[in-house]
Amino acid sequence: MGPGETGERLDRLAAGRIGISRSAARRLIEDGLLLVAGRRESPSYKAREGDEVSAELPEPGLSPEDIPVPVVYEDEHLVVVDKPAGLVVHPGAGNPSGTLVNALLTRGIAGGDDPDRPGVVHRLDRDTSGLMVVAKGESAYTDLVGMMSRREVERVYRAVVVGTGLPETGTIDSPVGRDPDNPTFMTAGVGRHAVTHFQKLAETDGHTMLRVRLETGRTHQIRVHLSAIRYPVYADPLYGTPVPDHRLWLHAERLAFRHPVTHDTLAFEAPVPRDLAAAAAQLGMPASPEAG
Repeated sequence: MGPGETGERLDRLAAGRIGISRSAARRLIEDGLLLVAGRRESPSYKAREGDEVSAELPEPGLSPEDIPVPVVYEDEHLVVVDKPAGLVVHPGAGNPSGTLVNALLTRGIAGGDDPDRPGVVHRLDRDTSGLMVVAKGESAYTDLVGMMSRREVERVYRAVVVGTGLPETGTIDSPVGRDPDNPTFMTAGVGRHAVTHFQKLAETDGHTMLRVRLETGRTHQIRVHLSAIRYPVYADPLYGTPVPDHRLWLHAERLAFRHPVTHDTLAFEAPVPRDLAAAAAQLGMPASPEAG
C-alpha cells in the first residue's frame, strides 16, 4: 500500500486498483475474496501504509447445471422457486458453482449489473428454505427491486426460536450491518435501518414458534434481530447454538407481490419442509399451527 493511499476506503481502493465498480469491489470484500494481510475487513476499512492487500478474482462466466429446484410459478418475465435448504443462491467465495443461479440459467434468468447474480432480486441464506422470485429480464428486475425497496413485497417466514415468554406480537426496529470487530458476521445496532415483525404461534418448554414478517431485507436480518433480543433461531450456528443433525429452523413460507408487467397480485405459499416439521415435533410443537 502506497503512502498516497493511506486512509482510503478499502472498496474505493480496490475498485481503482482492479478496475471494477465500487459495488463489485464491495462484493469481493464481503465474499472474502479480498483480504488485508490475510484477514477479512469491511468495505469501509481505512487503508494503512504498508497494508498488503490480496484479491482472488473469480473466473468469468457461469455455466448451467442440472440441480433440481421446485418451481412454484413461471412466465416469460419471472420465476418463483421453493429453494431447498443447503443451496447457495449465487456463486461467491467457496461456492463457484452448484448454486440456484446455475440451476436456473436455462430458464432465462437475467437482470442487474452483476454477471454472477443474473435476475437475483433478493436472497435466502444457504440453510434457509423457501420462496424466492428471480427476474428474467432487466425491466422485471428493475421493477421488482423497486418494489422491494418501497416495501411492496410481502415476505413471511416461519421460525422456531430458543426461549419462551415473548409477547403475542412484537416489532424489532434496529439497524443491521457488518460487525465492526468481525466483518464475517452481521450485528444489530449498526448499519442500515431494519424492521422485523413477529407473531407468536406456539410455545413449548424452552422454545417458541413465530411467524415473522420482514419490512426490510438486510443480510441475516431475522437471525440477527432475534438473537439481539436473546431469542436466537433454533440450531443457528452463527447467531445461536448449533444442534447436531439439525439445520437452522427458518423457512420463507409466503411471498406476495404485484406482477411487474401484468400488475396482477401474485401470492405463493410453501409448506414447512419435512426436516423442519420433524424438528418441531421433537420440540413438542406442530409444524404449522395457526395463530390464536
